[in-house]
Amino acid sequence: QVQLVESGGGLVQAGGSLRLSCAASGRSFSRFAMAWFRQAPGKEREFVGSINQSGGSTLSADSAKGRFRISRDNAKNTVYLQMNSLKPEDTAVYYCAATGGSYDFTRMDQYDFWGQGTQVTVSS
Repeated sequence: QVQLVESGGGLVQAGGSLRLSCAASGRSFSRFAMAWFRQAPGKEREFVGSINQSGGSTLSADSAKGRFRISRDNAKNTVYLQMNSLKPEDTAVYYCAATGGSYDFTRMDQYDFWGQGTQVTVSS
């Protein structure tokens, strides 16, 4: 069992930056690949980025490439999402998720554990 708690959301102006954190409980954090998803009002939850167990491989959605970077610190049981050059369309609730393995890290149904989400609002 893994419990995930996101933090770091807030209100930021367009062009600004935020760093989200997701702290995981338990001793098996390094066994899980991690991901960030987001859900804007009235829209489906969508993949933002993922990182493998060691942190050596990442995958990013097209909307995040060049602006967002996912990383992890297995010693701290934490995964991060650094978001730069934020746009109003990035406004959403951001969720972290954990999976023991997947054939497609972009699919929500591949993830076993989810956090409660943190709100990110980007003003124009």
